[in-house]
Amino acid sequence: MRMATTTHADSGTVGSLLRSWRERRGISQLELAGRADSSARHISFIETGRSKPSREMVLRLADRLDVPVRERNALLLAAGYAPRYAQTPMDDPAMGTLREGLERLLTGYEPYPALVVDAVYNVVAANRGIAMLLDGLPGHLLTPPLNAMRITLHPEGLAPRIHNLKEWRGHLLAQMERQIALARSAPLRALYEEVAAYPVADRPGDAEPAEPVPYIALPLVIEHDGHRLSFVSSIATFNTPMDVTVAELAIETMLPADPATVKYLRSLGP
Repeated sequence: MRMATTTHADSGTVGSLLRSWRERRGISQLELAGRADSSARHISFIETGRSKPSREMVLRLADRLDVPVRERNALLLAAGYAPRYAQTPMDDPAMGTLREGLERLLTGYEPYPALVVDAVYNVVAANRGIAMLLDGLPGHLLTPPLNAMRITLHPEGLAPRIHNLKEWRGHLLAQMERQIALARSAPLRALYEEVAAYPVADRPGDAEPAEPVPYIALPLVIEHDGHRLSFVSSIATFNTPMDVTVAELAIETMLPADPATVKYLRSLGP
């Protein structure tokens, strides 16, 4: 599956782009200069276009500002340099080892649900635990590319099965808002506006379990085949990625949040 192309909300000189990232991070020119072993005057000259930064300085400033890998390429291009980071499609033979590793990881996590998504939550890979939760959804939501946010929040998707939909929806929307604030992504913004506009229906008769469980994090409480299942979510990314595609992958694992969920999933067998 090819990664979705991220478009940028704005463009300009390398100086204006760097200033935008610095302001997003809420730091001063002096603080950035200290982090980058430079001077506030030099940073000011770069931002105003009075000085052209070297390729090494662009990358150093991008690193200190925690600029996403895709956007580091945009900074380099704006400064007149070639991009540093490749964007290799997931179906490229060069990604074979990565694909196999992800598949082994997801399979090894069964019977618990786990999946891999890209920067706009398109599903790159998923295990049988996820397939179980998606059982019975309409075909239009399961047509590739599957989108995890759309499947979860759509009124014909998982939303009617989620007992704590308002809380879980709020968590997912807040997560997307944080990502939009950190990275300039028009596709992610469009996805957010789409799923945020989905209607939210109350679920009558959602009683609490007979024995309340002290959850360690906000759980996803979802119904499957008449059973109430609870999961807490964990998300992992790759350290120091050197490829845009890899940098934008996220591995989400759903950890059972109560003994009843563990027992039920194990009863399903291999």
